[in-house]
Amino acid sequence: MASNRGQGGIQQLLAAEQEAQRIVNAAKNEKLARLKQAKEEAEKEIAQYRAKLESEFQKKLSDTSGDSGANVKRLEQETEEKIDHLKTEASRISDDVVAMLLKYVTTVKH
Repeated sequence: MASNRGQGGIQQLLAAEQEAQRIVNAAKNEKLARLKQAKEEAEKEIAQYRAKLESEFQKKLSDTSGDSGANVKRLEQETEEKIDHLKTEASRISDDVVAMLLKYVTTVKH
């Protein structure tokens, strides 16, 4: 009877070991499934973030290039205003400059 009992105990240990191995394998599989799901979710979030950044970049790019015509017009207008200002100032002081030049050219110093 003792050997029968020993056999039963060994069978129980083997069965328990197999059950433990099955539980460990199930836990590993579940862990791998969770990791795969987390990776997929992270890739999805990355794709959404990348798309958001790309759309913001494209918007800024279109804003700057779309306004290039307006910028050119503004710069042309500012340039014309500066040219007009310089012409006005030149005509205002040209008589004084001519008089000063004539004075220095015609004055003889010893």
